[in-house]
Amino acid sequence: MRLHTNPASPFGRKVMVTAHELGLADRITVENRAVTPVQPNEAVVADNPLGKLPTLVLDDGTPLYDSRVICEYLDSLAGGGRILPRDGMARFRTFRLQALADGMMEAGVLTRYETFLRPEELRWHAWVEHQKLKITRALDWLEAHPAEYRGEGVDLGRIALGCALGYLDFRFGADRWRDGRPQLAAWFEGFATRPSMQATIPHQL
Repeated sequence: MRLHTNPASPFGRKVMVTAHELGLADRITVENRAVTPVQPNEAVVADNPLGKLPTLVLDDGTPLYDSRVICEYLDSLAGGGRILPRDGMARFRTFRLQALADGMMEAGVLTRYETFLRPEELRWHAWVEHQKLKITRALDWLEAHPAEYRGEGVDLGRIALGCALGYLDFRFGADRWRDGRPQLAAWFEGFATRPSMQATIPHQL
């Protein structure tokens, strides 16, 4: 399998953390790509008309996207039920935590695009603040509901959350998301030591 990704992408990291946790990382050839909203990568577009990362290309040439689809596929490849509960409310709680973390990552990526790629005279500051507010609300909710992510083992919700918090450290460290959130910070301190997280620390391409 081939994975179009970027070492700075939190969604790409989510896929690779999942692959490591499932023992599938050695079956994936990572193809790092530079992609921006205004500079599509033709190699990615050839496999994904949206031109977005990550995109997984199976051995038979079938492309899969986005990260949620890829991670669920990898779980099925590993036998199923490894990082996604098979049924019941546990499955939907995992999906919900993943959705919350994915929303944080999306807001972070959009903020990065707006403040780094867009010319300064065209930046929409109120829109940036709205994206940051989404992240703040999510962080506060997580601090108030630690039972949603604490516990033994690892699932896709926790993987997504770890990647979201790691992205905040990577791109927005000066915002000090840990301040006033000791429970969330303590959980991440432990989760970040997992070999899968250590093997996928984000960096610039």
